[in-house]
Amino acid sequence: MKTIKGPGIFLAQFAGDAAPFNSLDMIAAWAAERGYKGVQIPTWDARLFDLKLAAESKTYCDELRGALAKHGLEVTELSTHLQGQLVAVHPAYDSLFDSFAPASVHGNPSARQAWATAQLQFAARASKNLGLKAHATFSGALAWPYLYPWPQRPNGLVEAAFKELAARWKPILDVFDENGVDACFEVHPGEDIHDGASFEMFLDRLKEHPRCNLLYDPSHFVLQQLDYLAYIDLYHSRIKMFHVKDAEFNPTGRQGVYGGFQSWVNRAGRFRSLGDGQVDFGGIFSKLTQYGYEGWAVMEWECCIKSSEQGAEEGAPFIASHIIRAAERAFDDFAGAGTDQDAIQRLLGIKR
Repeated sequence: MKTIKGPGIFLAQFAGDAAPFNSLDMIAAWAAERGYKGVQIPTWDARLFDLKLAAESKTYCDELRGALAKHGLEVTELSTHLQGQLVAVHPAYDSLFDSFAPASVHGNPSARQAWATAQLQFAARASKNLGLKAHATFSGALAWPYLYPWPQRPNGLVEAAFKELAARWKPILDVFDENGVDACFEVHPGEDIHDGASFEMFLDRLKEHPRCNLLYDPSHFVLQQLDYLAYIDLYHSRIKMFHVKDAEFNPTGRQGVYGGFQSWVNRAGRFRSLGDGQVDFGGIFSKLTQYGYEGWAVMEWECCIKSSEQGAEEGAPFIASHIIRAAERAFDDFAGAGTDQDAIQRLLGIKR
C-alpha cells in the first residue's frame, strides 16, 4: 500500500485577472499559505503556464518547478480539460465550444480538432519535461446528444461514435505512451465517457491501451446516483488521478437527476465545498489506500453556495485529515510464527 500525496489544489477555478490569482508565482504563494503541497495547472491559462514552451523546453519546466519549490509546492499534474473536450465535438455544440479554442479556428471544426490534438501532444511532452506520470483531460463527445434513447437510436449509432472517438484518441495516447505519461479521463456528464460502462466501451475499442486511464471524481457519480465506492473496486487499476470534490443529491417531487433545466443552486444534484455534501470521503480514501493508489488528492472547488476563498481555506485541512498513512506492517505481527517450510508442510499434513 501507498500513502496518498496531498493536499493539492486545481487552480482552474481560482485563476483570474486580479492578484494574487493572475500569475503562477503569486497563486502558488497563496496556495501554500493555505496548506496545500501541490498545484494542478490548467494548461489553457496563459497567465499561469505556457504549454507549447513547456513541451519544447526542459529548462522552462525546471525553472517552473524551482519557482514552485520556493513555496514548498510541486506540480501534481497538468490539465487539458478544455482542449480534450475539443478532440470530439458533436455539431450541436460547435458554437458553444468554439470559445475553448483560439479565434483562428472558430467555425472550422476540423481545424479546431487538429489544434486540440496538437495541444494534447504538447501536454504529453510537457508532462515528461516536468517529471509527471499522469495527466488530466476530457474525452469529448460525439454520442452525448443521444444519451436518452428517445427517439429510438438507430442500430450501430453508439458503436460508430465510440469507434470514431477511439480512432481520434489512439494517436494521442500513443504520444503519451512514448513519453511515459498516463492520460486520465475525467468521467463526467457531457463526455461520451461519463460512467463505467461507457469507459469500458472506449477502452475496448482502444484494445486496452495502457495509457487510457481514469481521473476519479466522486461528485459526478453522486449526481448520477452511481455507486462511487464500488466503482473503485471495479476500476482501481486504471485510477491514476483523484479530484476531491463534494456533492449532494436531494430529489424532490419536482425534479431528480436531470435537474429540470434549473440553475446549479436550484438543482436536486449540486456540487458543494468539501465536507458540506454527501460524499463518503472516509470510505474513498480507505479504498484508494487499500488498492495502492499513489497519486495526489487534489481539491477541485465548484460549490454553488460557499465562496471560493472559504472553500480553499477549508479544503487543505479537510484533505490532510483524510489522508491515511499506509500501514507498514501487519497489526498482528507481534504474534507471528515466522516462516519454516518444514513446519508448514507438517501443519498441512504433507510431511510427517
